[in-house]
Amino acid sequence: MQCFLPHETAHVAFGEALGHALGGRGCVHLEGELGAGKTTLTRGILRAYGHVGAVKSPTYTLVEPYALQGVEVYHFDLYRLGDPEELEFMGARDMLGGGGLSLIEWPSRGKGWLPSPDLVIHLALAGEGRQVTLEGLSPHAEAVMAALSSIRQDKEADA
Repeated sequence: MQCFLPHETAHVAFGEALGHALGGRGCVHLEGELGAGKTTLTRGILRAYGHVGAVKSPTYTLVEPYALQGVEVYHFDLYRLGDPEELEFMGARDMLGGGGLSLIEWPSRGKGWLPSPDLVIHLALAGEGRQVTLEGLSPHAEAVMAALSSIRQDKEADA
């Protein structure tokens, strides 16, 4: 599944729709170069669960947990991860193994240690906007993408 997000408002709105479709569970890998919008997308996802305000990428702390409306969301940024084994020492196995939602920026840095994702999201710069490609790797992800397609079709019908 692919879509183009022409500006930040559309980017955050897409993230919010994605958050609703995810239902507060799953493992999502966020891939893209620096500045591609991984944290902006995360902000939108968190809004689906009632978060207001800024969302910073946890570049130095590696993870930022959120407890929102009964949903546990873990926002990981592995950019500065020295060794995937560091995740074990910080208790990431418990965070990633629960029933919550894990959003993981720079998942390649945790290769060999991270669980398989349900959904991989590739973000790329496209002029002023972003090109987003979703790759579903589980039945949960397939349901998420079907829900997103339905929302997009409804919006197109309303336009």
